[in-house]
Amino acid sequence: MTIQMVLLPLFVEVILTLVLWGWMVWARRDAFVTRAVHPRDIALGQQNWPPKVAQVSNCFRNQFELPVLFYVLTILSIITRHADLIFVVLAWVFVLSRLVHASIHVTSNVVTQRGSIYGIGGIVLIVMWIIFMVRILLGGA
Repeated sequence: MTIQMVLLPLFVEVILTLVLWGWMVWARRDAFVTRAVHPRDIALGQQNWPPKVAQVSNCFRNQFELPVLFYVLTILSIITRHADLIFVVLAWVFVLSRLVHASIHVTSNVVTQRGSIYGIGGIVLIVMWIIFMVRILLGGA
């Protein structure tokens, strides 16, 4: 596997996170400009943001949960030279699940759909970690 093939899913996940960050910043700025929220109302927490702003903010924050384990695993797989075709395919499945999860989160926000997709991504990440740990612990390729 080339380094580009291994890192491309990670780059897509980073782009997703940055797009959500920009959207969140824009939505929060707009909430201040339109006076939908006052700074004192959110100074100690985000519970007073308008619903759409909270929705995008929560989606952005979610990119620092499971994806962190994905970032670490990708780096470790590169360092240990255990990033192969199986890793890349599973990485793409994980990242695609994150894209679908985010699109549901910031649009319809149907919790059952979002939860199912989140679960799929989580299971894929667990499988990726198990494969990696077994390979490392058994000293295999």
